[in-house]
Amino acid sequence: MARGAAFLGSEVAVMAGAMSWVSERNLVAAMSNAGGFGVIACGAMTVELLDREIEATKALTSRPFGVNLITMHPDLMALIEVCGRHGVGHVVLAGGLPPKGSLEAIKATGAKVICFAPALSLAKKLIRSGVDALVIEGMEAGGHIGPVSTSVLAQEMLPTIAEQVPVFVAGGIGRGEAIAGYLDMGAAGVQLGTRFVCATESIAHPNFKRAFIRASARDAVASVQIDPRLPVIPVRALKNAGGELFTAKQREVAGRLDEAAVAMAEAQLEIEHYWAGALRRAVIDGDVEHGSVMAGQSVGMVTREEPLADILAELMAEAAGALEKRGA
Repeated sequence: MARGAAFLGSEVAVMAGAMSWVSERNLVAAMSNAGGFGVIACGAMTVELLDREIEATKALTSRPFGVNLITMHPDLMALIEVCGRHGVGHVVLAGGLPPKGSLEAIKATGAKVICFAPALSLAKKLIRSGVDALVIEGMEAGGHIGPVSTSVLAQEMLPTIAEQVPVFVAGGIGRGEAIAGYLDMGAAGVQLGTRFVCATESIAHPNFKRAFIRASARDAVASVQIDPRLPVIPVRALKNAGGELFTAKQREVAGRLDEAAVAMAEAQLEIEHYWAGALRRAVIDGDVEHGSVMAGQSVGMVTREEPLADILAELMAEAAGALEKRGA
């Protein structure tokens, strides 16, 4: 973990996964102030909004934090420029392979680039292209997910790539013993999201937090793709009427694709904007029935609202205890 912490500039190599509407200034600053590494979720933010969010986060913490940018954002290069202007030290690219010129643009600002690698072949390609670190995230995670579990990805990928760049493991991690296990396998650190949603500092609506506290692992289900032509990345969220609304949205967008009324790239962006809106309804407005309550399968381990520093301390104590038992 020392390697991961040195890379991030934090006390412990635990990243708070970027969750749209949740990972804003308050949660990000609380995570960094507690010794972890907070990450702002840019999501569908405009350039002006991100500019304000970074500025506000800097006012709450003097410690390092990162910014997560979506590769398909139409203003990606302008968002990178904003991060550079604020001296953001780490930019996390999510949502697909980095577009041409984006890695170079981030590195030109002096920032380190972290990318998601859902398969070993992609991990190797990203390392060759010059990324500084990788996150390998399994399908147990909340939000957008791939098809393979965290434990399988870690076994397949860590022995091959962990020596080349720092690798952070994510997806379904709810206790420190799991963190210790992935460190044992060669990870430089971990990323958690779901465990931090019910932090006292999280601005998530009380209804959203209550839904997490009441839920079990089996309540966090993946969305269904109804049209193979529309490459919709599955999203894991708590079961509710919002899931059916998303199915209807896919049918509507697919219908317009049939009529050539919308281009494929626009269709994908529309789906992304749908998720951003549905998530906002749940996180900010508290409509946990019709909004999207994105949660990972570790949601069953979220049992109460408590200060973020307490959650992180508990995770670290569990991890240290597990490593001591192994004689590490």
